[in-house]
Amino acid sequence: MLFWSIAIAITAIACAALFYAAGRRVNAAMPQTEDANSHFRLVLAGIDADLAAGKLGEGEAQAAKGELAREILRLKAEAGPAITSAKGLGQAPLLIGLAGVAAVALGLYAALGSPNLPSQPLASRPELAAQSIDLEDAITRIESQLTANPDDLRGWTVIAPAYLELARYGDAARAYRRIIELSGPTADLQTSLAEALMLAADGAGSPEAMRLLRAAAASDPTHVLSRLYIAAELTRAEDYPAAASAWQEALALSRGGEPWLPAAQQGLAVAQNGGVAPANEAESAAIAQMVSGLAERLSSDGGNVEEWTQLIRAYLVLGETDSAQAAYDDAVTAYPQAFDRGEMDTLALGAGLTLNGVEP
Repeated sequence: MLFWSIAIAITAIACAALFYAAGRRVNAAMPQTEDANSHFRLVLAGIDADLAAGKLGEGEAQAAKGELAREILRLKAEAGPAITSAKGLGQAPLLIGLAGVAAVALGLYAALGSPNLPSQPLASRPELAAQSIDLEDAITRIESQLTANPDDLRGWTVIAPAYLELARYGDAARAYRRIIELSGPTADLQTSLAEALMLAADGAGSPEAMRLLRAAAASDPTHVLSRLYIAAELTRAEDYPAAASAWQEALALSRGGEPWLPAAQQGLAVAQNGGVAPANEAESAAIAQMVSGLAERLSSDGGNVEEWTQLIRAYLVLGETDSAQAAYDDAVTAYPQAFDRGEMDTLALGAGLTLNGVEP
């Protein structure tokens, strides 16, 4: 209704000014526009009154004043140096014509326009925003606003993922911390902060990130992303039994068809295989042939610790856990001192093999 009130008022003023100008002769040296100007002053006063009363916002009032100013300039331009009298036509037809033009214009806009849509700032119209500003410029502006108003939750919420997009992981972590301070922790926010910390660590791991991920998973039993990150981090840290449990916990929340499902299934297979990705059928055949030759040579001639470790890993890749256990037992017989078998024992422990007759 506010839009239509302003539109109708401006249209009426324009028609009145045109009717007044056309109905009498105006001298270019002494333009007789006092009456028309009084109308514009009344409308301007009305806009200021509505602004003071709270009926119009600051932006709406400025828009209305701008439209009024444009109308005044347009009328002055159309008036030219002199306007001849239209009394020969009679004022009634002129009045009817102006009213008809106004009615047609308003009717067409009502049918074809969208007066009920809210205002759309440039920032909310990506197709236009992309043409005038880039991401760096937008971030610079938001940073300036946040410096002036550090409690602007919306500003922090917008800028945090933008920092991630630009690989500014430290800034992203700082932004997510501020969001959590202002709005309180949620599983999503804790996971996002953990993601920024892990990316900032560049593969080195982050104890704080793991604490955040575990807190997120504990706060929301259905939160998948935090569980996927936990499983991936445990796999990276080569804690394969715990990683397998974490992958299974995440997979239990799947309904089937999620984009992350294949990666989670592969992660589980790797964790269950002691950190080694299972081979496909062709690879398995080639590995089996290699394993057979290596096993025969080690059985007859013996070999070093690295070769025994290779044999155990190959059996694990083939899914032959019993053969892997037997090869490990033979290797322990060949190398009874535990300090000689560091990598081998780690592999066996991660795969769930029995170490020196004791279940891990």
